[in-house]
Amino acid sequence: MSDREPPRRRVPGPARPARPGGQRRPGPGARPARRPGAPRPGGSRPLRLGSPRPRLRMVSLALTLVMAAFVVRLLQVQAVDASAYAAKAEQNRYVGRTLAATRGGITDRNGVELATSVDAYDITADPTMFTRAATKVSDAPEQAGALLGPILDQSPDTVARKLRTKNTRYTLLAHRRTPQVWKQIKDLKTTLAAKAETDRSAVNFLAGVLAVPASKRVYPNGDLAAGILGWVNADGKGGGGVEQQLNNELSGKDGKIRYAQSGGRQVPTVGSTETPAVAGSDVELTIDRDIQWAAQNAIAEQVKKSKADRGYVIVQDTRTGEVLAMADSPGFDPNDLSQASAAALGNAALQDAYEPGSTAKVMSMAAVLEENVATPGTHVVVPNRLHRGDRLFQDDVDHATWNLTLNGVLAKSSNIGTILAAGQLGKTQKEANKVLYSYLRKFGIGGYTGLDFPGETRGILAPADKWSTSQQYTIPFGQGVSINAMQAASVYSTIANGGVRVEPTLVRGAKGPDGRFAPVAQPKRTRVVSAKTAKTLAQMLESVVDDEEGTGAKARIPGYRVAGKTGTANRVDPATGKYHGYTSSFAGFAPADKPRITVYCAIQNATRGSYFGGQICGPIYKQVMEFALKTLQIPPTGAGAANLPVSFTP
Repeated sequence: MSDREPPRRRVPGPARPARPGGQRRPGPGARPARRPGAPRPGGSRPLRLGSPRPRLRMVSLALTLVMAAFVVRLLQVQAVDASAYAAKAEQNRYVGRTLAATRGGITDRNGVELATSVDAYDITADPTMFTRAATKVSDAPEQAGALLGPILDQSPDTVARKLRTKNTRYTLLAHRRTPQVWKQIKDLKTTLAAKAETDRSAVNFLAGVLAVPASKRVYPNGDLAAGILGWVNADGKGGGGVEQQLNNELSGKDGKIRYAQSGGRQVPTVGSTETPAVAGSDVELTIDRDIQWAAQNAIAEQVKKSKADRGYVIVQDTRTGEVLAMADSPGFDPNDLSQASAAALGNAALQDAYEPGSTAKVMSMAAVLEENVATPGTHVVVPNRLHRGDRLFQDDVDHATWNLTLNGVLAKSSNIGTILAAGQLGKTQKEANKVLYSYLRKFGIGGYTGLDFPGETRGILAPADKWSTSQQYTIPFGQGVSINAMQAASVYSTIANGGVRVEPTLVRGAKGPDGRFAPVAQPKRTRVVSAKTAKTLAQMLESVVDDEEGTGAKARIPGYRVAGKTGTANRVDPATGKYHGYTSSFAGFAPADKPRITVYCAIQNATRGSYFGGQICGPIYKQVMEFALKTLQIPPTGAGAANLPVSFTP
């Protein structure tokens, strides 16, 4: 027998359940069966996800290219084109400018405008916008000048020179031009800009021209009260008169603004800082426009008629010292100084110093009465000639010996009689000089009026111990001493005010931006002579006008009592310093017994017709005084005149 083990028989076991799908369990070594899956359409194979690495490489490459582009652009901006971009940035920067304050107005006592400000523009330019780099042409300033010159009333070369200013972004082309001028420029700018948009070769040569809001001074009444008002210069500051005197109050306070601008225009979306301007105060004067007109018209006509060098008229309220009118001729129009002569600028009534002549005799008479050395009825024998010192004195007419009262000396305006009366003021002539000097000073002679007006003269009055041999006899009748017209008017207002001098005033007050009116301080008051002396002087001055022997008959006003005095003085020619011609004058007040208004008139160097003060200034006094009395509705008092005696029978 073989020793191999015989085959074993397989014993059948219990049957196992069949596998789903009729599959048999694989035996050892059999290939695993496929799992059932979703049916494949058309029998195609399933999709498989690719590797992510290629996609990451592509994204990285794209980012690298973008970053490289940024780096290249940055290098171009910061290195290659740095200067070009810097130039463009220069045109887009913050700039600042001043906000001009509106200048306050000037009115008369009734609120009538005498000086006001209207809208205007300062025409400016940015010179950097006219360079070759900005415009691509070399003659941009010249071409812009050719366009702007006729509009700004300047030569093209002048405008071009301003536009070529270096190292600045601002140049002023024209001051205070009207809105119409700026509109012309704007329209031209718009036309050029539109053309530049459609034609790349075209250049808007006016792109850098700008306008800054400002104001322009206007004087609605032309030359009326020009000597009082003055004018405003090119810098916007007062150049004379009240405009200069009260410049700080009228000017206000300028503001400031800082803003971003691009291409010469403000960028509204970018923030700005601003300090608002504060408007100037409105000034109210004491003058009355209508009375000023009457005075100015009267003096202008007489100066022309007499072919005189100049003349002035002052109207003053005797109680308050307020100046109601101050007119001189020739004058000027502050709206157009190019047509004014240098001699006419200013205020001659305050700036001219001249010898007053016989209108000054009232001060000598005031001293005589106040010192009780004579009365209106005192007898004064007046010879045809009087020898004093080194001179032989005479009156304006040859005459036999006059037997006059002191009142008659004033009425007939006797130089000799005045010398004799003033000589009684002291035991010696030297003492008399000192007394008279003290009264002249109290009347305001030799000092400023108190108006504090630009260019005002205080005249010339030497101390008594410095008077020459002739001066001690000529000063009593108004020669050898110099005054201005306002001083002369103030003397008569002092007498009219009961002997109390009130410093003249031209300004009543000012209204600030808050609308509150602030009156000026009350003027200084000084007792010069007693009320009794003042009343007596007023009666004596009536004789000058009313008496048949008086020299002021042409100043009479029907229905009113008028006090006044004529004056005709040898005139010192300011050009040569020698006597040439005459100063003709008249001064007085009304109503004489209840004074309200003082009027003073003077004319320098009349060369046609009469040169006597009573003849050429008396009518002006009458004309202006009548107008003022009616305007202010001042009625006659109805009382009879004093009728003091003029002469006596020896």
